[in-house]
Amino acid sequence: MSSAMAGLERALREAAAGLGRGAEGAAAALGAVRAAVAAAGGPAALGERERALFGAFLRSVARAPSAARPEGGWRSCFLEAPPGPALCVLLEALGSPGPSFPPREVVEVLEQFLQEGRISALLWEVCQQQAQAASPELQEALLNKIVCLPDHVSNKLQGKNPPVFFPQNYFPLLGGAIIQVLQKISDSLRGGSDCSISFVSHVLGKACVHGRQKEILSVLVPRLTDLTQSDCIWQRICWRLVECVPDRWMEAVVLGFVQRAPGADVLSRLLGNLVVKNKKAQFVVTQKLLLLQYGHTTAVLQNLLGYLSLDSLRRALLIKVLQELLETWGSSSAVKHSPPEQQQYISKAILICLSHLKEPEIESCRQELLASMMEGVKCHLDSNLPQIRRLGMIVAESISAKINTDGPVLKFQYEEDDEARELKSLLVQTPPFCVVPNLPDDDRNEKADAALPLVLESKNKSHAAAPVMPDEESDAELDSDDDLIPYDMSEDKELKTKAPVYIRDCIEVLTGSEDVDKWEATVKALESLVRKNPAATREVSVELAKILLHLEEKTCIEGFVELRQRAQVAVLTTDPIPVAKYLTSQFYSLNYSLRQRMDILDVLVLAAQELSCPKSWKTKHSAAQKPCTQLLPGSDGSKDWRRIVDERIKSKTRRFATGPSQAELASGPNEFNSVAGHFFFPLIQHFDRPLTTFDLLGEDHLVLGRLVHTLAILMYLAVHTVAVAAMGKALLEFVWALRFHTDSYVRQGLLSCVSSMLISVPAEQLLEDMTEELLETQSWLGDVVEKDPDGDCRRLALQNLLLMENLKKKLRTVPS
Repeated sequence: MSSAMAGLERALREAAAGLGRGAEGAAAALGAVRAAVAAAGGPAALGERERALFGAFLRSVARAPSAARPEGGWRSCFLEAPPGPALCVLLEALGSPGPSFPPREVVEVLEQFLQEGRISALLWEVCQQQAQAASPELQEALLNKIVCLPDHVSNKLQGKNPPVFFPQNYFPLLGGAIIQVLQKISDSLRGGSDCSISFVSHVLGKACVHGRQKEILSVLVPRLTDLTQSDCIWQRICWRLVECVPDRWMEAVVLGFVQRAPGADVLSRLLGNLVVKNKKAQFVVTQKLLLLQYGHTTAVLQNLLGYLSLDSLRRALLIKVLQELLETWGSSSAVKHSPPEQQQYISKAILICLSHLKEPEIESCRQELLASMMEGVKCHLDSNLPQIRRLGMIVAESISAKINTDGPVLKFQYEEDDEARELKSLLVQTPPFCVVPNLPDDDRNEKADAALPLVLESKNKSHAAAPVMPDEESDAELDSDDDLIPYDMSEDKELKTKAPVYIRDCIEVLTGSEDVDKWEATVKALESLVRKNPAATREVSVELAKILLHLEEKTCIEGFVELRQRAQVAVLTTDPIPVAKYLTSQFYSLNYSLRQRMDILDVLVLAAQELSCPKSWKTKHSAAQKPCTQLLPGSDGSKDWRRIVDERIKSKTRRFATGPSQAELASGPNEFNSVAGHFFFPLIQHFDRPLTTFDLLGEDHLVLGRLVHTLAILMYLAVHTVAVAAMGKALLEFVWALRFHTDSYVRQGLLSCVSSMLISVPAEQLLEDMTEELLETQSWLGDVVEKDPDGDCRRLALQNLLLMENLKKKLRTVPS
């Protein structure tokens, strides 16, 4: 063998010297090199010295004049040479091409290099060298060249590279090469030979960390899934493949496998006990993907947690993960400061964990589950956001059903929509054979929902199959009096109680009458009576407002809350100043429930809307007006101010058209102009003074959120009023005091206040009276856009910044 190697060295030196003797001499020299390589046992048998000499020879070929290179023969030197030196020389030539070896020719050789499978040969060559302790520096250089090959080519050709070098084509090709190398490793192990898989792991890790998990794993995962199904050697090869990935790349590889695996059982075959052996993988699986990230699909969560549940060594991690998820779910700070999307993600993870728990495991941690449930449901029910409250209810119901299989369980009332059904379906494990690769969440939900009608149908059938009492037996139980013929009452009419016709009679009935029918008739007729008799109403307006504020339902009247609210609005619009003073003073008084305080805010908003509209508009739209404005988060009423703002912006937009002119809009004096301050300033005065039963800055943040949204609406409705500038300045100070509130609903209201202030207050007065405040507000809005965890807050802050920018542009265009 030593003589063959010596012959190869001699042939390489002679071939390098022969490149200068014309094409015929060069062709003979290249033929001698090819024969010497075959005599030495092929490129794979060459040592480091021979490889270095071969690399020097290839560099001479690359630098040689084109006339000195034989036509077609010189390319075979690169394709038949050891793949490592060949790739290095080609990329060197691409980086600093000479006149005799232009970039286009280099790329053509590289393309042929890929198409003939030389990447697979290169990987296998390095795996064999690693078993013999080859140079780590050379391997690192080869690793960078293999993974970054599309970048090298694209940078040199400025994007005009052949399709094989597109990442979406190159990395699947690289994945196929890895499968070929793993097949050779499998054959080598079965034959008793030793080889290393470490370099292949490095290639996989570097490709994944460069963001190419989808391309390379779309080839690897399906093939490995098939190969590991019934072959223990392939399973061990796959385990070593991921175990040898360096820690700095482990997250990208693990995430790629979790996302691409068609099910938890497949993921278990591919990864083995990686999370037990590798601390970085354990951190990624049990911490980062579950607690620090929340953008992954439900299928990823099911793969991840199902993987932890499929082995006895990993089930301890499943219990640990559940405890940490419940700790986060039950943290009041996390509920306040994390976005709803993350809360939903954690809730899904908890429900999936519960579905994998076995009875002995539930028994061992029953008390911890109970304590976590009680603490977590309290935090969620304290939230102002309906979505968060419902998540708490669903998770608490699920935990209760798991730990109290025989006894009573928690049961809440909430809307059963698709989201709630999806969450509940996570408690039922999906059989492994039903999992479809890459099935979107929507399709999973549809399949889960499709199973519901079958259950309902079976229940209906069971009810329909219930035994029916025979007619003879039922007739025997009939009493003899039932044979009597009933009276004909088809033409009878219900006696209607006449409603009072005077306001004072209404007060008397509402406060002291025991006649239920008369009381009901009075409640129904009160609004129209107040509007028809404004003079009489003003005489007793405050007294009537007090009675309506404390009025409770004596009988079951349909729409009682709406009837009472409409009557309150009628009284307030008939005599605005004294009634507004009374209601705003009672908002901060003792001995009122939170419901009554929120009723006051609703009445003030509805009355302000009515007063600010023209009389003809009120008459025309009174029948279509909604009777009740609910400012609860998540309801239609909470977005009413946004609709109003959008309409206001639309009305100020100039459009030029040649079509028929629009009908003239109704106009009239703004009755809210003279009373806006009586509605607004008393509400903003005492918000920071806690009472015995009422603390806006403490636990009563729901009412604070409603108050803030109410102030935003009142500010908007005060446009063009005399007090609008003073209201805007006071509102901006109020916003500044509460800008760091922990509740997202309150922060949304504060940002709404800024919007209303920017729209209602004239731009000239804003910049003249509130320049410093606006600059500070602009800085705060920028922080909200970047850092606020709530998506609605970020969107509102961005809208406010755009409004400020539009105001600046508007002032620049105004001539001085």
